[in-house]
Amino acid sequence: MRFEWKLEENIFQLHRDLKSKKYRHGSYGAFYIHDPKQRHIHKATVGDRILHHAIFFVVNPVFEPTFIAHSFSCRIGKGTHKGVDSFASMLSSGSRNNSRNCFVLKCDIKKFFDAIDHNILLGIIQKRIKDKDTLWLLEEVVESFGSSQSNIFQRKGVPIGNLTSQLFANIYLNEFDQFIKHDLKIKHYCRYTDDFVIIFDNQSYLAELIPKIKSFLTMDLQLELHPKKVSIRKFRQGIDFLGYVTLPHHRALRSKTKHRIFKKLEVRIREYHSGVISRQTLEQSLQSYLGVLIHADTHQLTQQLKNQFWFWLNE
Repeated sequence: MRFEWKLEENIFQLHRDLKSKKYRHGSYGAFYIHDPKQRHIHKATVGDRILHHAIFFVVNPVFEPTFIAHSFSCRIGKGTHKGVDSFASMLSSGSRNNSRNCFVLKCDIKKFFDAIDHNILLGIIQKRIKDKDTLWLLEEVVESFGSSQSNIFQRKGVPIGNLTSQLFANIYLNEFDQFIKHDLKIKHYCRYTDDFVIIFDNQSYLAELIPKIKSFLTMDLQLELHPKKVSIRKFRQGIDFLGYVTLPHHRALRSKTKHRIFKKLEVRIREYHSGVISRQTLEQSLQSYLGVLIHADTHQLTQQLKNQFWFWLNE
């Protein structure tokens, strides 16, 4: 509100600071959220966030054509539901329409956003962007934050709260995507931020990929696989990816997601009864949760949620 009160003056001041290169990225406000696991969010000032959006709209089109088709995080026309659909299609292809068994290697990168190396990130950016003013600005944004993994020799980490961090994450891990597709020549591969899956009909082959993946991540990107989040499972056991469990003949909602939806809806109804939110807001929440369910085989669960909603509402 303070920024908007003097909007024109603030925008022109931001423009002058950028033009004269007097601009310095401000400090961050930090807080925790649970979605459901705890995340440490760093929130930039309003002026800095406006600049992040401007950077994204200019820089993203430069890198977007270099990204692979099956990278689904923070990209126009992608997202979790497109990712789950593509994953299911790959499983169908890998199992020849469920006529043979196939396996899925699923991995997660340990503390990914905190581990992004600034020098490596800026080096990747410099391969495609040559304009000195743009590079100066991008370096100012990248260097505005340092995680607990930083030291006097290496600056690491990008804040989860910045829009630019989503872009930087895709730029950084595009190097890994290209390694998977072109060096290892993997056909069935999906990634959403730092979660990725590889599908193949041979379990031993997938196991042999793990040290190659670890080596590339360590040597080229200074990243590590999460030791407790590397698994190889048979397709028929069900594969938990992006909030849904995909099986040969149907798709289920992850149990934790189901329990979280019911819990959150109950909270929203209590907020409505106490006058904190309106009836419209409450019904929008219900429609949002139903929207999650339509992407899985959840007819019975959908009816259960609706019934529970009306029961709680009329208590």
